[in-house]
Amino acid sequence: MLTVLFSMGILVWTIFLIDGLMGLRKIDALEVEDCLKNGALLSVIVAARNEENQIRASILSQLAQTYRNVEWILVNDRSTDATGLVMEELTKEDQRISVIHIEELPEGWLGKNNALYQGFLKASGKWLLFTDADVKFESEAFAKALHYFENHKLDHLTAAPNLSAKKFWLKSFVAFFLFGFSYFKRPWAANNPKSKIGTGIGAFNLVSKEAYCSFGTHEMVKMRPDDDLQLGMRMKQAGYHQRIVTALTLIEVEWYGSLQEALIGLEKNTFAGLHYRVSMVFFAIFGVFITNVLPFITIFSSNKVVTLLSLGIILLSGIHYVMVIKKMTIFSPAMFLVLPVTALLFIYSIIRASYLTFKRGGIMWRGTLYKLRELRVKE
Repeated sequence: MLTVLFSMGILVWTIFLIDGLMGLRKIDALEVEDCLKNGALLSVIVAARNEENQIRASILSQLAQTYRNVEWILVNDRSTDATGLVMEELTKEDQRISVIHIEELPEGWLGKNNALYQGFLKASGKWLLFTDADVKFESEAFAKALHYFENHKLDHLTAAPNLSAKKFWLKSFVAFFLFGFSYFKRPWAANNPKSKIGTGIGAFNLVSKEAYCSFGTHEMVKMRPDDDLQLGMRMKQAGYHQRIVTALTLIEVEWYGSLQEALIGLEKNTFAGLHYRVSMVFFAIFGVFITNVLPFITIFSSNKVVTLLSLGIILLSGIHYVMVIKKMTIFSPAMFLVLPVTALLFIYSIIRASYLTFKRGGIMWRGTLYKLRELRVKE
């Protein structure tokens, strides 16, 4: 049984490796792009809820951009801390900043999605940049992104930031997440105009206002907790021209402050990413265990064939891991050495998120409970 299973695993990992090798080469680095010096108005829309400790540094990094034709629309989404006050103080730093305060959440919307949509309604720019309140930008980030956007005649551009992490196990968990995401979602396929596969990253989703409006705006993903990914996926499926780039030295975000925060944060979108299906939960758990845990155990098998097949899977997955980590992060690829441990942590995160979703009857996100029956209707 293991011989057949691992033989299939060798075949699958070979396909993943070839696909990843070809796809990752097509992801450009935004750092080498020229800067757009003069151009149309860019509207930056930032939705924030209880981000009083993060948003000021993020906006100040944006105000230092070399591209100057920018307006900022900061949306305070029902914050219970001083986020709204910090936003109002920021308007004194630059007159290009305006603030929207949301007091109530309309029915049929997730909070962040509604906040981004409300920001769009006030935007005047040719381009819209949806970003988060904890993202920091180097001074040429906007100028390089807009030049790339125009040069490639895009409707949507998303950029992979540097996901900073301070502690070892958090770094390894982030690295595994990116590794798993790479072969599950194949983000590089977004750069293939013939493919219907798309992607989106919340730290940097840049769209033309014309394309965003004709697509249907955030109303098309208003009940999706993974709105950033879904916006990109659905725009690509609808035929819009899209690309993903890396911006590891231009854009930075601390994804989570600790491993515990990461587990809590994944509660909101793990089950959504598995299409709210129990069968997909079991498939994901089985797949991660068979491909990323079991070979590290069976390599010590007394059966030489099983040992060799296990070694083959480890080598193939290791090469893929190194390629992804070197391209998409600044972490050390040596974290592959603890892959089976982080794989088990990831399995635990899937079980935990799915269990809590069922226990609560929905997902808890930024202090609001969204019912599972409503989320499934909008799937």
